Parts: sequence; C-alpha cells; structure tokens
Amino acid sequence: MRSNKFFPAFLLIIVAAIWGIAFISMKTTLERIDVYSFLSWRFIFATALLILIKPKVLKEFKLPILKKGSLVGLFLSAGYIFQSIGLTKTTVGKTGFITGLYVVITPLLAALFLKKRVTFWDWTSVAIATVGLGLLSFKGFGIGLGELLVLISAIFFSIHILALSEWAAELDVYALATIQLGACATVTFLASLFKGFETPPDNGVWKAIFFTAIFATAFAFIVQTWTQSFMPATTVAVILTLEAVFAAGFGIFILSEELTVRVALGGILVLAAMYLIIFLEGKNPKIEVSYHD
Repeated sequence: MRSNKFFPAFLLIIVAAIWGIAFISMKTTLERIDVYSFLSWRFIFATALLILIKPKVLKEFKLPILKKGSLVGLFLSAGYIFQSIGLTKTTVGKTGFITGLYVVITPLLAALFLKKRVTFWDWTSVAIATVGLGLLSFKGFGIGLGELLVLISAIFFSIHILALSEWAAELDVYALATIQLGACATVTFLASLFKGFETPPDNGVWKAIFFTAIFATAFAFIVQTWTQSFMPATTVAVILTLEAVFAAGFGIFILSEELTVRVALGGILVLAAMYLIIFLEGKNPKIEVSYHD
C-alpha cells in the first residue's frame, strides 16, 4: 500500500473531511465547556481507545520512542491549545485560514532547519493552496489576540508534521501515535487543573467529545503517523488543507451557508493544489529551493 501513493492520499482526504466537520461543531461546543477540559477528555478517550484496541502496544513503550513520541505530542497539544483558545476569540473563517497557513510554514521550516529540498511543484502547490484557503475562509482581516494565537498554533502544527516525517519511518507507527496522544492528554489535563477540570455539561458536548476522540483523533492520527512514515511533509500539509474545503462544504449543506463564487473558486484551487502535489511528485523540474550552511 505504501507503493500506491493514491491510497494513503485517499486516507488523508478522509482525515481532512473528518476534521472539516469536527471544526464546525467546535465553535459552539467550546462555549459550553472549558477548552482545556474538552481537549483533555478528547485525548484521554482517544488514547484509551488505541490501547483497548491493541493492548500489546504497551510493550513497545521503550525509552527512545517514549522520548520522541512525547515531544511530538507536546507539539500537537500546543497546536490544539493555541488554536482552540484562538477560536473562542475570533471567527471560524479566520481560524480556518490562519490554521491552514501551516501549508506555507511547513516547507519553509523544512528548508531552513532540516535542509530539505523544496521543489518548484511543491512551492507551486503551496501557493495555490494558500490562495484557495484565503478565498474559502477569509472575510476581512484584523490582528487581534485570537488571530495571533491561531497563528502560533499553525507553527506548532507545522513542527508536528515535520517531526513525524523525521521519526515515523524508524519507529512503530501505532505506538508512536498512541504515545503522542497520551502526551496530549497529559498536557491538556494538567492545563485544565488551573481553571478546574470540568465534566461535560450536556449530551451535545459528550457527543462532540466522542466524535472527535474516535474519528478526529484516534483514527486521524494513526493515518497521519502512518502516511508520514513514507510521504513528504509538504505533500501531507497540502492534502490536509482540504479540511477547509470540507468545512465550507459541510457549512453549506448542514448549516445552510451561502455558496458563493469566491468559496467555489477557493475549493477548486485547493483541489488543484492537491492534484499537483500528488500527481506531479517525482516529476519536478530542476528548480529547487534549499538552504545550506
């Protein structure tokens, strides 16, 4: 399945769709429960589910994978914390666009710090996806605390993607995914104690927790960790920008939001970026960008 690049890309598209629909529910859910408590419940259930499905994974918890998995989880939990707090202080549209900027940040960090080559088609796909994200999500701009927090989250999500690309190939995928989610559960639970750990107040919040824990967390990060054991970080970042397309689509069909020419064009551009980076991988012209000492 690794040799067939379309199957892992298809799985990442499913993950983007799950995140897209989960993103819509987050805004109202976080109005009824503390951010840290929600994330803590989400990651606790996701971690417990992975261990329940495969109890033998605990035997893989050796020091090297514990160190790397915990660090990856720290990056991921920081991304979710900053994004979730930012979401409570700005609009869904701005949050979606700014979060999606990890598609730009990821190849930049890869070139600057990991000395990775970023090809012409990589940069082309990144540029097209960024414009598409802007059309999908952007409705005016103002720099406030919420926008700044979401931007910080995008940086942490980029670091998370890069860390997985560096380490996933050499480590047990299932164990790495479980450890990183366990680290997220620990970080968010400790953070929740400062304001008081909350129990979900109603069935709606419980449903959101179970949905995000099972599908948007346990399943999603098993898929992402596995695909990043052999797929370039920039490719993964571009495909995952489809989250914004699905969020817009679900907003139209579920929330009866208006389908405008701008939104349609934005979706087409993100899809075009995904097409370029998947189908033209390995067919890059000589133009490359890299940074060396």
